Amino acid sequence: MEAKAIARQIRISPQKARLVADLIRGKDIQTALNTLRFMPKKAARILAKVVESALANASQTESIDVDTLYIKKIFIDGGPMLKRIMPRAQGRATRVLKRSSHITVVLDEQ
Repeated sequence: MEAKAIARQIRISPQKARLVADLIRGKDIQTALNTLRFMPKKAARILAKVVESALANASQTESIDVDTLYIKKIFIDGGPMLKRIMPRAQGRATRVLKRSSHITVVLDEQ
């Protein structure tokens, strides 16, 4: 039995969030949360909230044993981008893309 949580349109670049997600993929819940708790990255705080949300979703189902859960899948997809303009030399302008992410965490029993 699986439990899932999705956080959509989170204001962090998918590339930066994937660096942290790769570290906790396949680990059990307590190890993953401890890893995220002591990591000094913005993505670690965000991913910890999503993992805790998936854990809360799992605890609502009576057929799932919360103590045996691990992170089966965690993936970060690109969300909508905010397009901004930065002035450059000689009257030119360049586009700045402020990226966002969709974060999905799937938990399963071992």
